[in-house]
Amino acid sequence: MRKEGLYLEIVRWENFLDAMSSTRLQDEYNQAIRNCDLFVSLFKTKTGKYTEEEFDVAHQTFQDTGKPRIYTYFRKATVSTNASNCDDLMSLWEFQKKLQDLGHFHTEYESIDGLQKQFRDQLDKLRDDGPL
Repeated sequence: MRKEGLYLEIVRWENFLDAMSSTRLQDEYNQAIRNCDLFVSLFKTKTGKYTEEEFDVAHQTFQDTGKPRIYTYFRKATVSTNASNCDDLMSLWEFQKKLQDLGHFHTEYESIDGLQKQFRDQLDKLRDDGPL
């Protein structure tokens, strides 16, 4: 997509230094989110408290500045009720309800290939609409 004028720099928390931070390391992740044009979160069977915090930072920044564009993807998963952690599933359902209350409709995907296609289609639409 670079030759078409669209370049993505992927910022993942796993690529940050693990060294002690003068604040919470999470604060550095949150600052990176505030500087992004796109925010993508992926879910399967739970929503972690830091992931929800990151979403909240992205959402507040979007309300304040119009950026980042927020995408939430949920993997369709078959889950054994014997092996599932009830708290994990509840966190997922509560987060989905939160998104619904915000008027944000998440996208579901069945496979990595499906996710890639759905997100590529979104990038194509962004490219066609012009600069972020």
